[in-house]
Amino acid sequence: MLMMFQANAEKYGPLVGRLLLAFMFIMAGVDKINGYEGTQAYMNSMGVPGALLPLVIITEVVGGFAIVLGWQTRLAAFALAGFTIISGLLFHYDPENQMQMIMLMKNFSIAGGFLLLVAMGPGPFALDNRGKGSED
Repeated sequence: MLMMFQANAEKYGPLVGRLLLAFMFIMAGVDKINGYEGTQAYMNSMGVPGALLPLVIITEVVGGFAIVLGWQTRLAAFALAGFTIISGLLFHYDPENQMQMIMLMKNFSIAGGFLLLVAMGPGPFALDNRGKGSED
């Protein structure tokens, strides 16, 4: 039973993990498109140029879909890890506010998940594996 669980976890776990990591970024990017002016104003209020919003949206949506599809996974995961750390520091670092510090730690944890993808690859069920004899 344990061996079957382990085999299924190794086969399907990376796909499920990629979906869970990417979903938040895809949704956040779409939300930023739908609330463009408000997001730009919020960025400006935090000292981040609102002119960067198109780059943020592209990073979240394209990077998120790359992770879901397992396409250029290591590159996309590295970029999203950096993006997640930087955005966490810019928008959540406030030692006087426990909730913001929890959000910062959430960002760091997500970046850790992306760095695991950088190190381990996408697993099976990834476009990165096209034409390869192995699953990873």
